[in-house]
Amino acid sequence: MIIEFIGADIEAAGKSVAALTASWGYQPEPAPTAEPANDPDIKGVDPVAVTSLVVSIPSAMLAVADIADRIHKRRRASELIERAQQLRAQQAAARLVREDHSVDLATLTPDQLLDLIADEPSAT
Repeated sequence: MIIEFIGADIEAAGKSVAALTASWGYQPEPAPTAEPANDPDIKGVDPVAVTSLVVSIPSAMLAVADIADRIHKRRRASELIERAQQLRAQQAAARLVREDHSVDLATLTPDQLLDLIADEPSAT
């Protein structure tokens, strides 16, 4: 990826982005400098916009990891609910017991089960 800095303080912008990418384990390599365009119709890259884009990348990666984790947990919750429904067919019940009430697992959706579990206080 090539990032070009144009503006009043391009050295500071470059150092800022270089420090950020170095913290990720990527060392920036300077690209050969070219003559700046003198055409007034050509617009440069705003260093603030580039910096905000670079800063938003970790949060996007975290969101993807959260979604992947939710999908994995949702599959497990679905399996648990399916098992509870099988037990109900055999005249048994599986309930999720909470401090204030209990809920029949067979009546929940996977998302409802995950939300109920997420609302419980940690048992540490």
